Amino acid sequence: MHDELRAALAGLLDGLPPKQAAQAVDRLIANYRGRTPTDAPVLRDRADVAAYAAYRMPATFEAVRAALAAFAARVPDWSPATHVDIGGGTGAATWATAATWRGHHSTVLDWAEPALALGRELAGGVLDDVEWRRQTIGAGLTLPDGTDLVTISYVLGELTEEDRRAVVDQAARATSVVVIEPGTPAGYARIREARDQLIAAGLRVAAPCPHSARCPIVPGEDWCHFSARVSRSSLHRQVKGGSLPYEDEKFSYVAATTLAAPPAAARIVRKPQLRKGQVLLDLCTVDDGLARTTVTKRHGAQYKVARDAAWGDAWPEQD
Repeated sequence: MHDELRAALAGLLDGLPPKQAAQAVDRLIANYRGRTPTDAPVLRDRADVAAYAAYRMPATFEAVRAALAAFAARVPDWSPATHVDIGGGTGAATWATAATWRGHHSTVLDWAEPALALGRELAGGVLDDVEWRRQTIGAGLTLPDGTDLVTISYVLGELTEEDRRAVVDQAARATSVVVIEPGTPAGYARIREARDQLIAAGLRVAAPCPHSARCPIVPGEDWCHFSARVSRSSLHRQVKGGSLPYEDEKFSYVAATTLAAPPAAARIVRKPQLRKGQVLLDLCTVDDGLARTTVTKRHGAQYKVARDAAWGDAWPEQD
């Protein structure tokens, strides 16, 4: 699915003056990092949408795909028949959902018609069973009855507090909800708020947390986030001004569900530290909250698992 998305993005900026694309990217970065909060659509016209798709879609796709993969691992025998992507814009989360499960119908809701139009264009011939619908994202949003999966990716930061709560409350009517935000302290705070709302609505956390109890992180001292590796195309490097063939997208997320979905025994919440003959793992655990464990060669097979473990993985992998 990544190759198809890359092919769909190729040539997107043809005919768009580089200066115009750069200005649109600069403004989008400011919105993404939270310096210009707004309760109006961030994507205003074709130039904004093209710049957004080139600048953000590959990274958003990988972050959402990583979050969905972690959730799917907790519900291996389940797949959604219906999916609603709230504030889905050009459809990165819908592409990620299609890369995780097959045979479902997706509905992308967004308030920016230029984003929906481009999303429809990019998905043409690849993502066939998708409806693109203009919809105000906030109070008054209504989720179709019987929705199996809702994704809300990189959206909550664009909303007022009242609209954020209304959107998450409505999403909680679905069987499963996955919310993804930037891996910043502010993004994590929004995820933490959404997590509390979803639990209060009766859903259980399936990932990344190993429990639905209170988050052990002290606000202001740390934040929970993960990382997804993003391969950059030449187009991506051109728009972002980078030279490396990859970048690491930091993101925070929560996946909650009404399904029987036993969470991981623990979750690796920092990049494992490899030492001579040992691996240091920072974990979020059920009983001990945030804890560090050291796995050495004396642990035998578990040591090999630890050496291959990655930030964000369930621990132990054989849980």
